[in-house]
Amino acid sequence: MPAPLLLDLSHTCHTRARTGIQRVTRSLALTLGSNAHTVTHDPFRKLWRQLEPWEEANLGATAPTSKRGAKWPLTALVRGRVGHWLGSSAPLPENSGVLVPEVFSPAVAAALPKLFAATRGPRVALFHDAIALKLPELSPPKTVARFPAYLTELLAFDGIAAVSADSREALIDYWRWLGVGRTPLVETFPLGVDSLPKGATPSTPIRPVVLCVGSIEGRKNHLALLEACETLWAGGADFTLHLIGLTHLETGAKARARLEALRNSGRPIRYDGPVDDAIVEAAYAGCSFSVYPSLMEGFGLPIIESLRHGKPCLCSGSGALGESGLGGGCVLLGRVDAPTLATAIHTLLADVNRLASLTAAARKRRFRSWQEYADALVSWMHELQPAVRIR
Repeated sequence: MPAPLLLDLSHTCHTRARTGIQRVTRSLALTLGSNAHTVTHDPFRKLWRQLEPWEEANLGATAPTSKRGAKWPLTALVRGRVGHWLGSSAPLPENSGVLVPEVFSPAVAAALPKLFAATRGPRVALFHDAIALKLPELSPPKTVARFPAYLTELLAFDGIAAVSADSREALIDYWRWLGVGRTPLVETFPLGVDSLPKGATPSTPIRPVVLCVGSIEGRKNHLALLEACETLWAGGADFTLHLIGLTHLETGAKARARLEALRNSGRPIRYDGPVDDAIVEAAYAGCSFSVYPSLMEGFGLPIIESLRHGKPCLCSGSGALGESGLGGGCVLLGRVDAPTLATAIHTLLADVNRLASLTAAARKRRFRSWQEYADALVSWMHELQPAVRIR
């Protein structure tokens, strides 16, 4: 039986936000359980160590938060600085490799050689997406500025587990453009999904409800969705738009302002902001169908989560979104502009037979569990040879 892996949770263990990447990271940590030693880089002690109880508590937190950034209690900061001043050490346990599921910061990147030195096993990172490279105008400026260095730092790993074929190709294409001759092995591992809560049953609302789950930010394309719905409401359509997700004010301020303006004008919009998993589950179970208007994703968890509940989803047919939507239950759109979204939403609201057919197809879909995802990923890791690079 191989020793547990070292699982780097340097960002996720210091925030209670539940963005897509953090949800993946938490699910992976929970699924691996005793098969992983959870570790973090402590910038105050200036070393790698296993998680402390308050950091473990952050991993298990389900309460919603409006803050995305990392937060350290003053006591942890002081304890870390004192530990560094005293020269205390925190040897990492025996392990069979390193797994880094997050998009790491420059500080963590600079500390990775010390983490790698603590293992004789393979070093693997998850790669989520190249959105900052492809859509810089809709990404936070700091992320855009950081991204080229991050893609280069990934070359230090033995293997990269991309969450979709689209993400895999984007990474390989970038390295090819750089002229890199020898790179890590890059394989595609589509993400898992949580199983439905026991006793959960989908329902059909008396008044149609169109659900959209996802943080409100530029590339998620909420402005187009809101304009599409306004067109339909102005034409007499009767439905509620239900939005769930944290607002990213840096790129989502215009969409949030439009949302509030429409809501204040009396349009039937429900916006819950960030909520816990139970509320998200109930929203999927109680909607008529979902719409995910995002322009680009690394994977598209809300699509398969909607289908898992037996609820059809309208989404882009391009890239990773198209990958997640293939197999039934989705309306894959060639464009996700306001007119196209309005037409697609109107069709499902008006055509009962079409909606029923998509619902039946959604209920037939099967997705890998997080356990199956973790098992496949760990099995692949144990097959990798450390420090081996391929062209």
